[in-house]
Amino acid sequence: MNTGTDRRGLWIAVASFVLWGLMPLYWHLLNSVPSLMIVAHRIVWSTLLVSAWLCWKNGRQWLREVLREPRKAGMLAVSGCLIAFNWGLYIWAVNAGHVIETSLGYFIGPLVSVMLGVLFLGERLRTVQWLAIALAFAGVLWLTLQHGRPPLIALGLAISFAVYGLVRKLVAVEAVTGLGVENVYLFPAALALMTWGETQGMGGFFGGWGLGIDALLVIAGALTALPLIGFAYAVRRVSLTAIGLLQYVAPTLQFLIGWLVLREAFDAQRAIGFALIWAGLAVFASEGVLRSRRLAAATNPA
Repeated sequence: MNTGTDRRGLWIAVASFVLWGLMPLYWHLLNSVPSLMIVAHRIVWSTLLVSAWLCWKNGRQWLREVLREPRKAGMLAVSGCLIAFNWGLYIWAVNAGHVIETSLGYFIGPLVSVMLGVLFLGERLRTVQWLAIALAFAGVLWLTLQHGRPPLIALGLAISFAVYGLVRKLVAVEAVTGLGVENVYLFPAALALMTWGETQGMGGFFGGWGLGIDALLVIAGALTALPLIGFAYAVRRVSLTAIGLLQYVAPTLQFLIGWLVLREAFDAQRAIGFALIWAGLAVFASEGVLRSRRLAAATNPA
């Protein structure tokens, strides 16, 4: 693999995570549209775009090849429901003024994934990794005690996306193909919801919201698919260590948007909880980088 390909893969990975990080600004433009309608449009237009891309890339048999295996088909139905829930909660939270808490969900998501690996895949954690998880748990506990309730939005996002990742790991289907199958499962319900909304006065795609909003809803399908396609391209060309560090770009941008652009409250008590979680992530990421370098040195001695 040549250096140019590696560099291109790295920049595509960066672009994907940056796009994910900037999404709160996009959903904020759609705050006049009910969250369920946004999710329905996101699914419908994403299905059309991803299906067309897969047909062009793999031919019309791409869907049949997955659905003829009952286990894969069933697991992708489950993962489709999980990602739809994640999308719906995220969009509602952004438009309800909880962008900072959504960023918290995606900060702790990787650590939840690690715990699921321990519980369901028999993976073992090293001492430093347990320390990272303990710090993150302390941060969540602090936020719970200070606000009188756990950060439910953050936990909902983190757990749903981590379980989604676990299911997708177990089903072993290429990323974009899996997204296409999930969308196909969700498409009838999303289209029915859109149709019902139009007939009940809750939808305004045909004239009610205006052409600008209509265009943004259609583009939302591309914004759903393109970062994942870019991620699937990059992950084969960039080290997992780099990908692991880059995944924090998105929640960092979300946090900054919520705090500096949308002016959400972020007091000292909340900052302490976030600091504990960030400390856990720093320990986790640093340990991963050092371990990766040691393994590389052992594999390729000077």
